Amino acid sequence: MNEYMKAAYDEAMKNITGSEGGPFGAVIVKDGEIVASAHNQVLATNDPTMHAEIAAIRMATRRLGRFHLEDCEIYATCEPCPMCMAAIIWAKIPKVYFGANRKDAEDIGFDDNYIYEFIAGSAREIKTYCYILEHDSCVKLFDQWIKKENKEMY
Repeated sequence: MNEYMKAAYDEAMKNITGSEGGPFGAVIVKDGEIVASAHNQVLATNDPTMHAEIAAIRMATRRLGRFHLEDCEIYATCEPCPMCMAAIIWAKIPKVYFGANRKDAEDIGFDDNYIYEFIAGSAREIKTYCYILEHDSCVKLFDQWIKKENKEMY
């Protein structure tokens, strides 16, 4: 097994033998060294966003002291859900390696594939409804941001 995927696998095993969350692990690698290693901690933290990839990104950014991880790669035991994929993109991680896929996760009861379908507009059942509210007022925040002289884009 690939050494980095093995490290992600070992993280996922922590939830097979423990009970912090689902069977998911992830590691972030920079220059051949693991800088972050994490597993799903949704149940341990009561935080639905504490997926392995999110936890690994948080750990890596703290350790490296920056919010961009453009010189890193991530290894995950399962295809990242849309939230995790968005975080990976926000962190500018250019390479993602994963083992199981979203269909495999769906087969054991996880909603990853449904979320992909919801975003694509192809979900058979709608569980969440979105509404635009106070658009004009909220767009004014963007006007203020664009005028800000000392802003840092991320």
